[in-house]
Amino acid sequence: AELDMNRTARTLKVNGRSIELTRMEFDLLETLMLNPGRAFNRLDLLERTQGFAYDGYERTIDVHIKNLRKKIEPDPSKPQYILTSFGVGYRFNPDL
Repeated sequence: AELDMNRTARTLKVNGRSIELTRMEFDLLETLMLNPGRAFNRLDLLERTQGFAYDGYERTIDVHIKNLRKKIEPDPSKPQYILTSFGVGYRFNPDL
């Protein structure tokens, strides 16, 4: 699958097909794609996407990542783009 993100228009295409993302999903994917290979913990991702220190349940990030994977991964159960860094959080595959 090929991801094509237009940051100005805030759009995403997967293999040429437009994908609807929520604001949070877009912000998460943008953060990860701009830093391929860098592992972010949940709090870092929430602070970067919310613009402030998040005071809530940080595991909500897992739900957003799960939804993103359903939308962009060929097989969400075997992610190629958004990888889990066990004990840390998430990272974008630098080899793509």
